[in-house]
Amino acid sequence: MDFDKEVIAKSKDVPVVVDFWAPWCGPCQFLGPIIEELAGEAKGTWELVKVNSDEHQHLSAEYGIKGIPAVKMFHKGEVVAEFTGALPKHEIQKWLDQYLPSEEKELLSQIEQKLIAGDENALGELESFIIDYPASDEGRMLMAKSIVLQDPSTAREVLLKVVNRNKFFDDMQRLEEMANFLEADISVDSAVGKKLGAAQEAFRNDDPESGISLLIEAVTIDKAFMEELPRRAAVAFFQLMGAQNELTKKYRRRFDMALY
Repeated sequence: MDFDKEVIAKSKDVPVVVDFWAPWCGPCQFLGPIIEELAGEAKGTWELVKVNSDEHQHLSAEYGIKGIPAVKMFHKGEVVAEFTGALPKHEIQKWLDQYLPSEEKELLSQIEQKLIAGDENALGELESFIIDYPASDEGRMLMAKSIVLQDPSTAREVLLKVVNRNKFFDDMQRLEEMANFLEADISVDSAVGKKLGAAQEAFRNDDPESGISLLIEAVTIDKAFMEELPRRAAVAFFQLMGAQNELTKKYRRRFDMALY
């Protein structure tokens, strides 16, 4: 077979799913008909290529095949997803739904990158995206994450429209936790209350660095205040921002130290 032509080059036009198998492999015999059936049902939205790992050992070595069946998805010449083992049909379909590229996914990814870069037009583009793709829970979740610090009430309204709540359960919990903090009626009579009130104001004014810094100061003063509100809010903030966010990198260790 011409792997470069049938897989690498072809994947630049349409996603290609490669099934590494062997005639002696029992699980391969189980998986083969299932993935072939799914390829037929796909009607050209992706293509299936089967590679006999015994006959093409160099390909198995090149792509790190340690066990079979091994399935890899190629898009634009690169492996973008993979699994090993004989999965049932519904699990393979779930995998395909998650990783198959689409115009919708690529557009949302572009908008997300613009939001991260601070593009002032990105939020408007996201609003248009949700109108164009009203079934996109991913779009609604991105919208809620993007606005929760400045407008927690509207973020809650967006979350109510998310259909697949189980899929986004963890992030929805974090968003609710952050919204609870931002909307909390906090007395500023105490030192910790003053810090939390100032943190709320900083987040609303699009100054998340001051917001998280003030939250950590509040944790240092009294982390148990209002049922550990400052600790819970800080944890939710870091989880929503993600480990690679610059504020997480800068302040997470400082927060951890404040807890002890």
